[in-house]
Amino acid sequence: MVETETTAETEGCGEMTNTNEPSDPGPPAADAVDPAADVAGGGGSDRPTADPPADADADGFTRRVQNRLERRAIAVFGVATTLVLVVLFYYPVATVFLESVYVRGTLTLSVFLEILRDPLYFGDFARLFRGGSPLAVARDLLSADRSIGVVGFTAYQAALSTLLSVALGLPAAYLLARYEFRGRRTLRALTILPFVMPSIMVAIGFVATFGQNGTVNAVLGALGLGSVDLLPSLTVILLAHAFYNAPLVARVTTAAWESVDASAIETARSLGASPFRAFRDVVAPQLYPAVLMGGALAFVFTFGTFPIVLALGGFQLATVEVFVYRLIQDLNYAEGAALAIVELVISLGILYGYLRYEATHVVRSRGIRPLPRRPLSPPSLSVRELLPRLGLALYGVVAVFVFVAPVLSMLYASVDGANGLTLEHYRFLLERQETAAAFQVRPWDAVRNSLIFAAGALVLSLPMGVVIAVLTTRRYRGRKLVDATLMAPLAVSGIVVGIGLLRGPVFGIEIGGWRISVAGAVAIVAAHAVSCYPFVVRTVAPGLESVDRTLIESARALGASRVRALVDVELPLIWPGVVAGAAFAFAISMGEFSSTVILATGTDQFTMPVAIERFRGRRLGPATAMGVVLLVVTSVSFVVIDRLGGESVGI
Repeated sequence: MVETETTAETEGCGEMTNTNEPSDPGPPAADAVDPAADVAGGGGSDRPTADPPADADADGFTRRVQNRLERRAIAVFGVATTLVLVVLFYYPVATVFLESVYVRGTLTLSVFLEILRDPLYFGDFARLFRGGSPLAVARDLLSADRSIGVVGFTAYQAALSTLLSVALGLPAAYLLARYEFRGRRTLRALTILPFVMPSIMVAIGFVATFGQNGTVNAVLGALGLGSVDLLPSLTVILLAHAFYNAPLVARVTTAAWESVDASAIETARSLGASPFRAFRDVVAPQLYPAVLMGGALAFVFTFGTFPIVLALGGFQLATVEVFVYRLIQDLNYAEGAALAIVELVISLGILYGYLRYEATHVVRSRGIRPLPRRPLSPPSLSVRELLPRLGLALYGVVAVFVFVAPVLSMLYASVDGANGLTLEHYRFLLERQETAAAFQVRPWDAVRNSLIFAAGALVLSLPMGVVIAVLTTRRYRGRKLVDATLMAPLAVSGIVVGIGLLRGPVFGIEIGGWRISVAGAVAIVAAHAVSCYPFVVRTVAPGLESVDRTLIESARALGASRVRALVDVELPLIWPGVVAGAAFAFAISMGEFSSTVILATGTDQFTMPVAIERFRGRRLGPATAMGVVLLVVTSVSFVVIDRLGGESVGI
């Protein structure tokens, strides 16, 4: 049987030769099998070996290990990020909150009950927790002499600040999204600069503007008008909060506006819709999530405000955060921690509500053809062309008063002396660098520390933020609850984080007989990274949500692992958002104050915001000069990083 098959194969080979030549079997074909040689075991050299070479085995093993690692990489990075957060955030914060339920060695809720029943904190609402009639409480709350307490006032000023921030942010978004002019990209990058400025510097700017000897009273005096006493006042607090949060609203709304597809509006117009109807039915629904996102963040940030209220309102206009700081300063950790938990529950409730809304109203893809921008100079003198530009001009006057005047006032105060303009305050900074004692702040050391801490926070917070963004944009039950939990640093007081790190990792953690301590610069970088990574998440997550899922499915169908699809497909598409997150992390770290002032006490790890606070205790001039240095360093860093990434769809 073997001979027959061999002959057939040989004849087949002969049929492929030239028929005019004599048949010559020639050497045996490579595929032919010699039965004798096969039986003898000598035919192995004439056909491929069954066993692969050793290097092929090694390559195959490497590929198998690589595939397994890639399949599990997201889970591994997620677990690693969770462990980092447990050590640097959840455990330290838990040690502080434990003070509210573990009093004198006993578990109790008495501290919470005392706060809920205290009219100082909850006003007339406290009567509900003391068994009062709901109808009577509601009637008193509607009366003119109602009492809302510290928590009620905090929510009230946060709501007013949010409304003012949205009202000032939307016109800026309209200008940046719909008009083209020189410097638009730079202005867009600078819109977020007020938000990342340290609060102590903003407070100094508003004191220099609205204080008794501020620029507002100076202008009124030059005009022959009487001076006004605006500090302390709720009005200035609201303006300072709008200075912070209106640019944030403008930025997120601009990104959403730029993602609207122009063809959808053209279709609506071709079907007979008026410009207003097309805006209401096509554009506005795509802007609502962005506006609510900016509003939710503005409410959370202003609900947890601290330095601005303390500097511009004093204790007569104190918020929950001011009382937390005061209680902890008085070593009343139990009541301070319980009040911080109340603050956290309210803030997380707002964030969770927004995230639930975002889950059902997210815009899935960027516009195929973005809306064309119009030139800022009117092409004609028609009412339709002039009216919106006149409105923008009026808005520009208001924006100069709210956003530019405090910065200019700080710049002017930094060069204002008893005998006119002077560089004395900057000269003081140079002299302090040379002559400062060991316990005093050196300006250049503060600049260097701020840059080093910001770089360290960036290295830690950027991968954490990207990993969390990936985990929170996947589809699974309870995803938004996980997202809200991971966004907790947005709602937790920086004071609580600083105290928690000081009482936990800084003093040391006992694990298996070993004492692990995280102190000095490492603790400050950790605190900064914890406060920065949520902003990376909020800039990267919208981009991941908007990526076309068919692209990922195609990559997976071609054999790419989940990590490979993320690295090769998703991240390149959302790279501007990643770079924008890096800019946020760097700039926010540069301006972080609350936790740093606690962790840097008694050390030489002071930063520029801490230096401003120290110099402010001496006099306003050196503090404003240091504020100008911080403003320049932060502005340059933020603009450079932001321009590297281009436009983004997130914050």
